[in-house]
Amino acid sequence: MPSISRYINIISRCGNMYRNERLKETDLGTAHHTYLFTICRNPGISQDKLAKMIYINKSNVTRNLAVLEKNGYIERRPSENDKRVMLVYPTQKAEDTLPLLREIVHDWNDLVAADFTEDELEQLRAMLARIAERATGYADEIEFD
Repeated sequence: MPSISRYINIISRCGNMYRNERLKETDLGTAHHTYLFTICRNPGISQDKLAKMIYINKSNVTRNLAVLEKNGYIERRPSENDKRVMLVYPTQKAEDTLPLLREIVHDWNDLVAADFTEDELEQLRAMLARIAERATGYADEIEFD
């Protein structure tokens, strides 16, 4: 019997393929929606805090932020309190892109859960939330770069 991680990875990779297809007319990549959602919800977030919030190592965050900045979705500015800390802000372009990103996420969820009843969806969400809580609890205890 395949592991839970295998199923989650398959779902994630297929979701990436779906987002890539839906985003092909834009200058966004499949992972960028996570960054934009988090940055728009937390304007002025530090790069380090962003990395911790989305569980991605700092070097990958730096690379993805460079792409988003180059394409006009974010601005990075040094903190007034500590010039070594870079703060990330969404641009209007990022804010204007949120409806499309929300639509893509919503459509993917509808697609993969089309055969589920509301009760089944609630049970699935609750079980996935428990798994995510354990996973993030573990990740919060270790340092990653």
